[in-house]
Amino acid sequence: MTAAPIHFRDERLMLDPTGAAFWPAKRVLIVADLSLERLAGVAVSQMSAADPRVALERLLRLVRLYRPAKVILLGVQANTRFLTRRLHQDDKARLEAMAREAPFIWVTAAEHDPNFLPGQFTPVHREGPFTLRHEPAAQLGPREIEIAGFHRPKASIAARARRVSRPCFVADSRRLVLPAFAGAAEGPDVRDQPIARLFPRGLRVFLLGQDQLFSFALEQLGRIAEVA
Repeated sequence: MTAAPIHFRDERLMLDPTGAAFWPAKRVLIVADLSLERLAGVAVSQMSAADPRVALERLLRLVRLYRPAKVILLGVQANTRFLTRRLHQDDKARLEAMAREAPFIWVTAAEHDPNFLPGQFTPVHREGPFTLRHEPAAQLGPREIEIAGFHRPKASIAARARRVSRPCFVADSRRLVLPAFAGAAEGPDVRDQPIARLFPRGLRVFLLGQDQLFSFALEQLGRIAEVA
């Protein structure tokens, strides 16, 4: 797979075709929306039909590929005190094994049981110049650079005489919104108000392909593109 670089001031992030972001300078791996709720059999709106256990296996491969110093996970929607009674022990064991390789930081506003999931829980996490949130802030601070999830953005383009809609990263010079790592495709299009209002000066899309990303400015999305 070929990761795509993106720069925020003096920092470089690598956007992985799986939907994760990696910060090489600090060896930080970032993912959004693992869909643990679906693993526990919880009905959550806008969830994908994709198997979230595939996401766990994909995350394990990334942990072993990038060898991160820490893993930051954006978003657990359900109360983890409820999930702890529902999550399969094999799935919990996978998470615990990964957390032994790299400490986990869960960025979520949900109530949590520290004995349920391995790692630290916080509603907001600051790492170097970055502020990490589950849900993007309505307005950023003067020097703030935000990394968030929540919206599960997607984009559609004309490709080979048909429309293709896929999850994507969305970014400008001060904000990066990650796609759902578990593959949810029910979020808003980047042209829709929930996404567009976060990027009033324009945005760039990194569309997830099979083994690489396809980068477009918003105004290019209506054009024919070669997408694998």
